[in-house]
Amino acid sequence: MGIGFFERGPNKFHLLGTDEVGRDILARMIYGGRVSLFVGIASTAISVLIGLPLGLIAGYFRGVAELLVMRAVDIFQSFPPMVLILVLVAIFGPSIATVTIVIGIMGWVQPTKLIYSTTLAESNKEYIESARSIGISNFTIILKHLLPNVISPLWINLAFRVSRAMIMESTLSFLGVGVQPPQASWGNIIYAAQNTMVLTTKPWIWIPPGIALVVTVICINLIGEGIRDALDPKMKR
Repeated sequence: MGIGFFERGPNKFHLLGTDEVGRDILARMIYGGRVSLFVGIASTAISVLIGLPLGLIAGYFRGVAELLVMRAVDIFQSFPPMVLILVLVAIFGPSIATVTIVIGIMGWVQPTKLIYSTTLAESNKEYIESARSIGISNFTIILKHLLPNVISPLWINLAFRVSRAMIMESTLSFLGVGVQPPQASWGNIIYAAQNTMVLTTKPWIWIPPGIALVVTVICINLIGEGIRDALDPKMKR
């Protein structure tokens, strides 16, 4: 990246300076945080919407449903997720929507396994057997009796999934296949650090978004630990 005519270092009007086309770096960093958080939260929601029903179906009905779902899990786990994500983004074109959907779809395996294992344990308990014996439909049993008792581990896992999705988005953007300029995300702002001159002489361009990403991920993980401790007192240290 060369030195643009409008590029300026930090000053009283632009605390982190401006880039080569005169855009305020601090404003882009703040907006980029919004984009990174959106990708993290939305992709996690997509993963849960796919993984939750699949885990419930496989764990409750067993048989063919269990076989199909768990073999699909095995197949997805046999491929490096980053490679598949890079291929899919390259096919459909890099954008906020593409990155969000692809990360979300590729992240369904962990919620599925988590809900599946919890459902297996719960579906053999007496209250489920009692509900079956009095003729309550499977749909009602899953929705009203089983789901509230298997969802807690997933709530605990959500915060960690958001932070991982944010790191994944930043990695893709840093590699140039994620969120594309002029849209800003922390990853594609840090992308400027691939240039040796920027890396060594202009730390105000890439260090602040890097710090913002690290601090945000740590805070989200701390929230996840707090939720875990609140829902499962046995996990408290």
